[in-house]
Amino acid sequence: MESAAARSRGRPALRLLCPKASLLSPPCPSPLRWLVGTPRVLPPFTVAAALRSLHADPDLPREADEIRGLLLRGFDIVGALLVSGESSDADATRALELSQALRERLFGEAASHGMVGGYLDAATREIRFVASESDGSEVVEGSEVVWEDEPGRLLWEKGCLLRCELPLKLPLYVPADQMSGIEERFSSLIETTAAKFRDPHVSYLVEGPATSPNESHCSIILYGDNLSSVSHLPHDTSTKECSANSVSCSEFFSAKRYNLSLTRENADAIQVTVLSNQSVNSSMAGTTPVVEYFPAPALASLRIINLKLDILCYSSKDCPVASAVSELVIPGLVDQMTIMKKVIVSEITQQPQLCPYHFIPPGLLIPVTAIYDTRYGEIEEKQSELRRNLHIRLGLPLDRPLLRISNALTFCSTGKREKSASRNGFSLLRDVHREIPSSGVSGGIMSLIDGSYEYYHYLHDGIDDNGWGCAYRSLQTIVSWYRLQQYSSIDVPSHREIQQVLVEIGDKDPSFIGSREWIGAIELSFALDKLLGVSCKIINVRSGDELPEKCRELAMHFETQGTPVMIGGGVLAYTLLGVDYNEASGDCAFLILDPHYTGADDLKKIVNGGWCGWKKSVDSKGRNFFLKDKFYNLLLPQRPNMV
Repeated sequence: MESAAARSRGRPALRLLCPKASLLSPPCPSPLRWLVGTPRVLPPFTVAAALRSLHADPDLPREADEIRGLLLRGFDIVGALLVSGESSDADATRALELSQALRERLFGEAASHGMVGGYLDAATREIRFVASESDGSEVVEGSEVVWEDEPGRLLWEKGCLLRCELPLKLPLYVPADQMSGIEERFSSLIETTAAKFRDPHVSYLVEGPATSPNESHCSIILYGDNLSSVSHLPHDTSTKECSANSVSCSEFFSAKRYNLSLTRENADAIQVTVLSNQSVNSSMAGTTPVVEYFPAPALASLRIINLKLDILCYSSKDCPVASAVSELVIPGLVDQMTIMKKVIVSEITQQPQLCPYHFIPPGLLIPVTAIYDTRYGEIEEKQSELRRNLHIRLGLPLDRPLLRISNALTFCSTGKREKSASRNGFSLLRDVHREIPSSGVSGGIMSLIDGSYEYYHYLHDGIDDNGWGCAYRSLQTIVSWYRLQQYSSIDVPSHREIQQVLVEIGDKDPSFIGSREWIGAIELSFALDKLLGVSCKIINVRSGDELPEKCRELAMHFETQGTPVMIGGGVLAYTLLGVDYNEASGDCAFLILDPHYTGADDLKKIVNGGWCGWKKSVDSKGRNFFLKDKFYNLLLPQRPNMV
């Protein structure tokens, strides 16, 4: 009740949806955090995310240019926070002034909503702040800071995403003797194109996400010159009738899909498609197109500028979709064109291939957009530096590839996938160890693989490798881990491709290709280095009896690297997914994924049959899982340190 009383006396509360840790780490050149909210949807002084300033002394024009491309329309700058060991009330006021200035640069006008400025004591982690009302005339001290227990629920129960893709081919005519004026001509072309978004010839087809062929959804058409005029477009006979004057965003989601999905492989968004109808308002019915010829006054060259626009916007579900398109989608398209124009003008003769991608990385509640030049690929140094700066701005770790193209959100999927398809169409189970019961080690500490993998075993992909292919299958599972963690986008190699790699590097003779020869940990390390550029650590043990002595080292591997481990001994190979180890008693168990399984991909059958399960070196009946008279090599692939 104290907070309610404080607000009644004019002292606002600051509501934070982002975790406190996101404000503090990792280290950043600037102590300044830009606070992001959505005043259209959430209550005043509610913060959904914090963006770091990349410059110790904020360069507001540069900050505004970079944040404009990153931030979705519908989200707004609602304040700033200084993180420091020594701060004062003057710092809170300074942060408020900086946020007001940045917001004005981003949107060309002062904020019409309240804003906050504050400081966070890095030692005590306490936040002090001041707030201004919507007119900015009065600054008052804040009352309290509230940390939401279910921040994502608050954000996505009230709001939704709209997505618009628009490929453009813009003709740029440049007089042969006036190349110096190309920037001005291109800017004029962009302005002319932007003005056409509200042209009477332009319409917007708005459709709800279709998650299955049999599911109906609401569809409408909006007209560029009068977005309040809505024409209903039936999807099929079962489509719900939509009011022509008041169609809210919520009507584009069926009851069973009202709770949005924002997983990387299955994100929901209202789709907006831009259409052009040149026959609108034609004075005569059946008018045929007419070609007009305007001769150039001098020699000119034609450059076709290809733009691939792709924007996301965040809107209240209660907002009329016409307003969302008018106030969010169209300005978002204009923003993205302006951003691309600056990049293209600087390299006009090189024709940059700009493509936007949308991400919602771990720890961040709101999606963000990054524009990459696809000429460079993902590995090229320039793209790596761009991603590194984005990681710093978003407070993401600098040793995980979270913003690569393969991490981008995928829309209009038919649901969360439990299986994926191999190159020959066979389904692959993922993460089968999640259904495994406990290991039976009393007082042990469990250390497991970090991330997802696919289960490769004998007879998969139509290849009969029974009796000789277990190490190949273990390698395929390891490569799938690197793919699913976005360290690589290469296909999981076949047995023959693995053999070709070993021949290419000189480890095997050409006759090895197509053979049924076994391979071991050393060959796997060569293949991983060649295919992925991954280094490996190898542990040698003289007997299966010695493997429990390596549990501490294996636990450290899973805690720090988190990659699958291949165990090879004699003529057998296994994939190790974790260990459970009691350091005091020495009791331990190994989580084994067995590639020797030959049945169908039936998860229950695999688990019940022990093909994925905890194995002790010596079980309760005195049987040895790891043989005393065999040596073993353990291959520990290392996690790349990259963004």
